[in-house]
Amino acid sequence: MDLHHGLLDLPTMDEIVEAEGHLIDSQLLNAMFDTVVRHDAAFEVLEFRIGRTNDEPSFVSMRVTSPDQTGLTGVLEELVGLGCRVAGGEDAHLTPADRDGCAPEDFYSTTNHRTSVRLRGEWLPVEHQRMDAVIVIEGGRAVCRKLREIRAGDAIVCGIHGVKIVPEFQERDRLGFAFMSNEISSERRVEVGVARIAAMMRAAKAAGDRIAFVAGPVVVHTGGGAYFCDLIRGGYVDVLLAGNALAVHDAEQALYGTSLGVDMESGRAIEGGHRHHMRAINAIYRAGGLRPAVEKGVLTSGVMYECIRRNVDYVLAGSIRDDGPLPDTVMNLVEAQDRYTAALQGVKLVLVLSTMLHGIGVGNMLPAWVRLVCVDINPAVVTKLADRGSSQTIGIVTDVGLFLRQLASALHE
Repeated sequence: MDLHHGLLDLPTMDEIVEAEGHLIDSQLLNAMFDTVVRHDAAFEVLEFRIGRTNDEPSFVSMRVTSPDQTGLTGVLEELVGLGCRVAGGEDAHLTPADRDGCAPEDFYSTTNHRTSVRLRGEWLPVEHQRMDAVIVIEGGRAVCRKLREIRAGDAIVCGIHGVKIVPEFQERDRLGFAFMSNEISSERRVEVGVARIAAMMRAAKAAGDRIAFVAGPVVVHTGGGAYFCDLIRGGYVDVLLAGNALAVHDAEQALYGTSLGVDMESGRAIEGGHRHHMRAINAIYRAGGLRPAVEKGVLTSGVMYECIRRNVDYVLAGSIRDDGPLPDTVMNLVEAQDRYTAALQGVKLVLVLSTMLHGIGVGNMLPAWVRLVCVDINPAVVTKLADRGSSQTIGIVTDVGLFLRQLASALHE
């Protein structure tokens, strides 16, 4: 691509932007150029320094030109998301919120990448980084907040001046996961991927880091519950985030040996078995909830039993289709989101097991430097998280029960 892509007409608006980092091997430089062209704007590279070693960053300064201010603003907003910053040393623009729950029209909408804002000539790191939030300045600190958390008078960062993003640059090897870049992995690659994930989990535990699992009911349906229990007993599960269905089907299996009325040993539907999940809900309700059910000896096995026995943090978020739901299920959506976010604090590795809705929800809550592994039999689900902005996602396309069996075996080696 030419280093100068110009419009024939004389443009009327321009701005100089800069970026620094591993721009070439992360393909960010190409993305920046393509973004300018896609917006019918023009770029002129003013300075370009290539890192002389694999550790040394590269630097680019370029003038971006557009026929009008609207077009220029649009391209600059995307460039900032790619790691560019507007040159010139201008502080971030702050505007007070005029009412609770509402930001100024031109508020800066965050990504999940490391972000800093410039105030009084100094760069402040943004705390509690997550995507789809606003940046509030309070007490000399910059903090991410959800829109609903804004209060009248809060100083909101607006526009893109004085905002700097450092994307999690694509690693050359991604801890050995480069082979998993295709949408569908062969069985051999799944096995290798499982070994790599087991190594990541061992390293996380050795470093004292927390590991979270986001699990759907398919974990139980596919026979993966027993292997998941092995992981819990082995100390590899610090947080479990799920919906009502996982706990219900887990309780059904523990109480009646079925999941949705299907015998887990024979794989055959049991006569009258369709009532089992409602009977399981009734039994847990009668006990007063999952924890009382364990304490009273009603629930003596299963994923939820192991979590309660070993003090694993868990949050069950409800939905409109839930049967029951169980007393433990959080049916207030805002409360469920807040409890998910709180449970994820300090987590360094997240595994999403066959649950697109909860997986995407968790992905939106995580900063980009938290590693995310998504396992699903549907390749569209595996790629969905990355498409939604969680670029740190590693995907494995396979049966979740098979994955858990292989993972439990690899961790026992």
